[in-house]
Amino acid sequence: MTTVDERITSVSELERLKVLHNGSKQPLTFSDSEFERRLSGLRRIMAAKDLDAVVLTSYHGIKYYSDFLYTTFGRNYALVVTAEDSVSVTANIDAGMPWRTSYGANIVYTDWKRDNFYFGLQEALRERGVKARRLGVEDDFLPLLTRQKIQGAFEGAELVDVSQDAMRQRMFKSAEEIEVIKHGARIGDLGGEAIKAAIREGISEYEVALIGTEAMVHEIAATFPDQEVRDTWVWFQSGINTDGAHNWATTRKLQRGDILSLNCFPMTSGYYTALERTMFLGQPDQRSLELWNINVEVHNRGQELIKPGAVCKDIAAELNEIYVSHGLLPNRTFGYGHSFGVLSHYYGREAGLELREDIDTVLEPGMVVSMEPMITVADGQPGAGGYREHDILVVGEEDVENITKFGYGPEHNIIEA
Repeated sequence: MTTVDERITSVSELERLKVLHNGSKQPLTFSDSEFERRLSGLRRIMAAKDLDAVVLTSYHGIKYYSDFLYTTFGRNYALVVTAEDSVSVTANIDAGMPWRTSYGANIVYTDWKRDNFYFGLQEALRERGVKARRLGVEDDFLPLLTRQKIQGAFEGAELVDVSQDAMRQRMFKSAEEIEVIKHGARIGDLGGEAIKAAIREGISEYEVALIGTEAMVHEIAATFPDQEVRDTWVWFQSGINTDGAHNWATTRKLQRGDILSLNCFPMTSGYYTALERTMFLGQPDQRSLELWNINVEVHNRGQELIKPGAVCKDIAAELNEIYVSHGLLPNRTFGYGHSFGVLSHYYGREAGLELREDIDTVLEPGMVVSMEPMITVADGQPGAGGYREHDILVVGEEDVENITKFGYGPEHNIIEA
């Protein structure tokens, strides 16, 4: 560990960069061979694009290739990947934690001089004897000012976007990744059960959300004891608050007759999974029951359509026809599903693998997708509220495995508490 030189008498004399190997490397989420597999895939992208190195700056890019998930707080982070190795460039405020929790080398930059981060990028390549003629960057998650400063740090280099190629690589999950995702789905089901048991008239949305979150966090800690415990959350909605898929819990108290939306999101080392279910507190009225059953019909058919060789836009088109037959297509709120992996509500998205009309990706073995149809009926209309179900499916060589086990539909989720 670097120590402070007692002869230093002013901030101007302090180091711009450090090596902070404080403690020892901790167990990572995946094996070394798994990280090498991922880095090898990125290096194939580098070779195809004739790149000297790649500077990853996104949460998901750095996490995927190194296992380190940064907390920005206004600072920049990067993973510099060359043909030979990888090195994270992290802020001094985090001390030795990024090195302990990541695969590869690490450089720490200090706050003592403006733009030390970009100096760190330069040094990462200089130390490895790499002259950047063509440098890969992630344009899908790179603010213009940061891009301009990276360009300034490597004057004369051409910055080339690798974000779409890297996203394509992330679409295909390894056996180790699928194992983590399966644990996430199992933990989401546990959160759902805790929420279902807590639902009663008079309890507030946020209280229910806290109960579900706590249940999942305890199980995550037990399942992944060597990892950070962070970012797990619940959106529990009732009444009019069910109209949007991403509405946060409020202080609204549950009332008998309410439509409810249960949404559990366990975060297992940066890997997002989800359980989403429509519920009712007490018996729904006739129109509400009709709408709920229609959405379940779409959900069931959607699961049948997910299989190797299916095309995302074709799945969306067929499911649209069910809504059209019931006059509900205008009530649909978003696509029918998306990819899973390194993502959260604030980072990541494999947008090339979404079940929407504008996506022509073919489903292949190793992909993991959701089926999650939703319709919203406006306040004041019969059956008002948002109806949503959500299951996670793993695409295999010849079949598909649904890893969500929590029941859905009226036969399972009418709560008579």
